[in-house]
Amino acid sequence: MHQQTILVVDDEPANIDLLVECLKDEYNVKAATRGERALRIARSGEPPDMILLDIMMPGMDGFEVCQQLKADLSTRHIPIIFITAKIALDDEIRGLELGAVDYITKPISPPIVQARVHTQLALYDQNRILDIKVREQTAQLHETRLAIIRRLGRAAEYKDNETGLHVIRMSHYAAIIGRAIGMDDRNVDLLLNAAPMHDVGKIGIPDSILQKPGKLTPEEWEVMRTHAQIGADIIGDASGSELLEMARVVALTHHEKWDGSGYPNGLAGEQIPQVGRIVAIADVFDALTSVRPYKPAWSVERALELFRDSQGSHFDPDLVSVFFDVMPEILAIRSRYAEDGMVT
Repeated sequence: MHQQTILVVDDEPANIDLLVECLKDEYNVKAATRGERALRIARSGEPPDMILLDIMMPGMDGFEVCQQLKADLSTRHIPIIFITAKIALDDEIRGLELGAVDYITKPISPPIVQARVHTQLALYDQNRILDIKVREQTAQLHETRLAIIRRLGRAAEYKDNETGLHVIRMSHYAAIIGRAIGMDDRNVDLLLNAAPMHDVGKIGIPDSILQKPGKLTPEEWEVMRTHAQIGADIIGDASGSELLEMARVVALTHHEKWDGSGYPNGLAGEQIPQVGRIVAIADVFDALTSVRPYKPAWSVERALELFRDSQGSHFDPDLVSVFFDVMPEILAIRSRYAEDGMVT
């Protein structure tokens, strides 16, 4: 079993010796006679599990040491017990306000020290275990939400692509482009998990239109175009969830075009949110190079020729340039999640 470490801080060696003597049988005890030394030990690679801290010390007193420890994210969790001859009520209140968990007055009683240390370490261990469990449950909840979002995105895709691999490929394409333009890891991860929701609005489009093998009539095309707004409506008010907020933006704007000729709102240029412009590239590239009810899969070269021709009209020209730069990574994902009918 891991032996817990107690740091004793007191400018009087006799006091240190007494505390070490009453704690050494159960704990690994370290000592410091100055506040500055105590801070260095606490901030080291092997911080103590508890600090017994004198108040009246030359230079940096115990109150200042406690204040600095509690202001530092790496040490603020360490429980501190003041051991001092100062027993004025104001001093005790001040110490507790600074974050100390207990007070022991001098001259000390070894049984009292042992009991207080044992109690506070037990509480600290319980809180630490509880914190771990809360973080584990929070992570599990986050993963559950992500799984639901991914499955909802794939549910929409199954209506016109029964494997559902399109949403996997295009979400990775989008993340690759996002990382290449300088998005931080957090936003790349958000984009990776929001992109699969881009066509969730297809749930509201009749199969007779969505799976029609031939060209859509103008009336059918008008119905098809509503899926962007339907998707945004399905996701709804996403305030409070960055992931769902991004997913709603993606669903609503990934069919807007750089020149303003897209839908549903005819946005142009940088009026289109960046994530919508990224997903537009990822979605169209994968749709072109995949089998659809109305067409066979295009070759990669034929698809890239379309992007060259549409750079600055359909697509953000700068993002298309980045897209070409990361093509080796794009093709690696395409190969990893390939399906029947795709052309090399």
